[in-house]
Amino acid sequence: MKISRGYGVWAGFLKCLVAIMFLSGAARADTVTILALGDSLTAGYGLPQQDGFVPQLESWLTDHGINAKVVNGGVSGDTSAGGAARLDWVLTDEIDLVLVALGANDMLRGIDPETTYTNLDTILSELAARDLPGLLIGMPGPANFGPDYKAAFEGVFERLAQQHDVPLYPSLLAGLTDAAGSANDALQYLQSDGLHPTAEGVTLIVDALGPAVVTVLP
Repeated sequence: MKISRGYGVWAGFLKCLVAIMFLSGAARADTVTILALGDSLTAGYGLPQQDGFVPQLESWLTDHGINAKVVNGGVSGDTSAGGAARLDWVLTDEIDLVLVALGANDMLRGIDPETTYTNLDTILSELAARDLPGLLIGMPGPANFGPDYKAAFEGVFERLAQQHDVPLYPSLLAGLTDAAGSANDALQYLQSDGLHPTAEGVTLIVDALGPAVVTVLP
């Protein structure tokens, strides 16, 4: 039976279409969705959207060959209690990994470190119950509440990491202090409020944190 040239072209088109659909499905399957659960530091306070923590982390991962979608779960002013309270509705079925970056506002308000511990423990326990990997991101304790408070606050993250067997990134601001050489010199990478990083500061934070995120990807 003679097959027309038009049929051959159509058959070739169908083969290409099937191949495209297959590759597209494979790409979607390989995409990892990361929830960045945090406060204003995660939300990108005071910055254009593209300069915030979440877009910069997503770009960093893409530049390093990782097909990732980073969901902005940062709420300005949020404490560890706020993060624990809204966890159920931010943990959608698409989430593959959670970055837990809460505690900065607890520290600024002088909240009892044991309260912070309890709230973060609730969050990590829920991740374990859902079999979701997480990365716990710490925060340096303040000096203005005395050395005991500082030690207790920083100890919260170390205790949680050990008890839940989750990796700990000691300080979200490590990239700033590492680049500047000291906490005082790191002020150059903060906005005028002295609390939130500039776009350049976020870049330093992401460059330092990125490798740690890669190690915990599912």
